[in-house]
Amino acid sequence: MSKTILVVAAHSDDEALGCAGTISKHVNAGDAVHMLYMTDGVGSRYMSDVETEQRKVSSQMACSILGVMSVNSFDFPDNKMDSVPLLDITQAIETVIDKIQPEIIYTHHIGDLNIDHEITHKAVLTASRPQPGFSVNEIYSFEVLSSTEWQTPGYHSFCPDMFVDITDNIEIKKKVLSVYSEEMRQQPHSRSIENSLRLCEIRGNAIGRKFAEAFMSVRVIR
Repeated sequence: MSKTILVVAAHSDDEALGCAGTISKHVNAGDAVHMLYMTDGVGSRYMSDVETEQRKVSSQMACSILGVMSVNSFDFPDNKMDSVPLLDITQAIETVIDKIQPEIIYTHHIGDLNIDHEITHKAVLTASRPQPGFSVNEIYSFEVLSSTEWQTPGYHSFCPDMFVDITDNIEIKKKVLSVYSEEMRQQPHSRSIENSLRLCEIRGNAIGRKFAEAFMSVRVIR
C-alpha cells in the first residue's frame, strides 16, 4: 500500500544532502512524497535577485528529478528562524500537515549547528503532537553535512538507528546534489559532493550495503 511522505527542510539543498536517496526510493515504491521548505535558503547572504532566483530554479529541478508530488515554500527569515515565535512556525507547518495528511515525516536533527535546522525540528515535533486520528505515525531526522557533524561534541549527538539502502538510488542523489552546484563546495570540504557520497558509502558499509542514508527515529507508532 502506498504511503504519503512529507519532507520538511529548513533550506532547499538540505533534502539533497539528508535524504535524496530515500525520497527517490519512496517514489520508486509508489509513495507520494511532498516537500516543504521553510526559508529561501539564501536570504542571510545578501544575494542578488538573480542568485535568489537561481536557488529557486535549483530546488524546482531537484524536486522534478526526485519525482516529488508537491512543493510548498515558506518565507521565514534565513538563518534567523529563532527570531520568529515558534508558534507561528508550528502553525504554518500544521496547515501543510492538515492538507497532505502524511504518514511519515523526515526532517532535521535537533542537534544541528544551524539554528534553522533546530527550530524546524522543534516546530515539526510541536505540529505533530500525537492525538486521536492524527495521520503522522513515523518521524525521522536526517543528517546534513556541515551542520550535523559540526555541532559541539556530545550536544544532542546524531546516533542513527534507521538505515535506508540507497544503492539503487545513489546516481539520483548524485544528480540532485549536482543541481545545487552553487551550494556544494570543492574538496576538501565537508559539504562537497564527494564527501556526501562518501558518507553514504560509510553508512552503507555499516549495514553491509554499498550505499545508505542514516536517520534517527524520533517517533514511531505501529
